[in-house]
Amino acid sequence: MKVVALVGESGTGKSYRAITLAHEKGLDYIIDDGLLIQQNKVIAGKSAKREATAVGAVKRALFHEEDHRAVVRDAIKARPGKGILILGTSVKMVEKIAKRLEIAPIHEFVYIEDIATEEERRAARRQRKELGKHVIPVPTFEIKQDFSGYFLDPLKILRRRKDNTIDVSEKSVVRPTFSYMGKYTISDKVISDLVSHAASKILGVSKVSKVDVITGANGIVINMDAVMVYGNPLRVLARQIQAQIKKEVEYMTALNILAVNITIKTLIVI
Repeated sequence: MKVVALVGESGTGKSYRAITLAHEKGLDYIIDDGLLIQQNKVIAGKSAKREATAVGAVKRALFHEEDHRAVVRDAIKARPGKGILILGTSVKMVEKIAKRLEIAPIHEFVYIEDIATEEERRAARRQRKELGKHVIPVPTFEIKQDFSGYFLDPLKILRRRKDNTIDVSEKSVVRPTFSYMGKYTISDKVISDLVSHAASKILGVSKVSKVDVITGANGIVINMDAVMVYGNPLRVLARQIQAQIKKEVEYMTALNILAVNITIKTLIVI
């Protein structure tokens, strides 16, 4: 299996260019910040961008914990491919990752300066330093569950193939916990108010009388009691409310909504 390394300072756009480089080199896998990625899908691993501190993020990216690297090693052995692209901030870092995952030696080194201009690297640094933005080379839906509560933005990249057709790949922009000064939390009261506001936009809803929020590791479950206006198709109305709440609350909070359970308590006649 061919192993290629992409080396560059933190925040210079390595993850942004990883998919394109892997495609050009004919590589099946990407190893980036603790994740094993294949064809825009996370196969194994844990993202360093979920760590609470910068030190924890570095350890995660280096596969410091045996159970973490064992899972990724096993996934690579179970899915043999043509090659792997390893991302790192230094030659020493990528060599350590390759050794720990038992895929050494590295056959080729590519440096970010070879594939990105100074202006592009400077723009990437600005995004990282001023806005705390990090790129993960997988579509947002792939990591949404694992990054519930984090700020996530999808990023679509268009690339023209040699046969003149257009290839569309999607990456995700995430703002990790360790990029903030202090702790970022959203209270249940805020979520409750957002639920009530979203539901009120649906014609046929009189009011939301109660909202309970159950928080889990992968997202939240919303339980709500509603008062409806008599004469409306309740099943259709309930589905509209679920869709509206999911859309608005996820957009406003970046939380992953696992379920919206609606109990119709009362019907009123207007």
